Amino acid sequence: MTSSIDAVTRDWDGLTIPAAGTYALDVAHKRVGFVARHMMVSKVRGEFNEATATITIAEDPLQSSVVATIQAASIDTTQADRDAHLRSPEFLDSEKFPTLEFRSTGVKSRRGNEFVLTGELSIKDVTRPVELAVEFEGVGRSPFGQDIFGFSASTEIDREEFGLTWNVALETGGVLVSRKIKIEIEGEAVRQA
Repeated sequence: MTSSIDAVTRDWDGLTIPAAGTYALDVAHKRVGFVARHMMVSKVRGEFNEATATITIAEDPLQSSVVATIQAASIDTTQADRDAHLRSPEFLDSEKFPTLEFRSTGVKSRRGNEFVLTGELSIKDVTRPVELAVEFEGVGRSPFGQDIFGFSASTEIDREEFGLTWNVALETGGVLVSRKIKIEIEGEAVRQA
């Protein structure tokens, strides 16, 4: 077995990409975050602390796939009362629906290191199509001999389309919590044996 990085990378369309295989999201090097507007004047950021993903890199990179699971109860906005409300039946209902799920349905190359990942996102009992803008951040080998690659992804969803409809109208117009939620993901994936 060779220790050369060349054995686990390949050139494709001007990029150095991972060799075909199965990769897992490195839980120590990931962020599954979101941004919502609050009272129409500011942004609230949060993340899900517990998430797993399996990324299958195909021989044809555009046939690659992703399956991800997010633990709803791991939501964290650094405010305990708000987090409890987000876990409640008024939002994620994490006791009844413990996970959010994503399953890809396709990959399209845009330009350079940019791709579009299409898929189905399930929140509570609603599944809807989504498109994520993905940036491939690079490939390498860790000091511990693990073959890794990095990526970031983002999309915007309308939370009400997933049944997350709780809100409060403001006297000055608008609502307490925006319908549009930006999802921001960053991570490293590690090749599995």
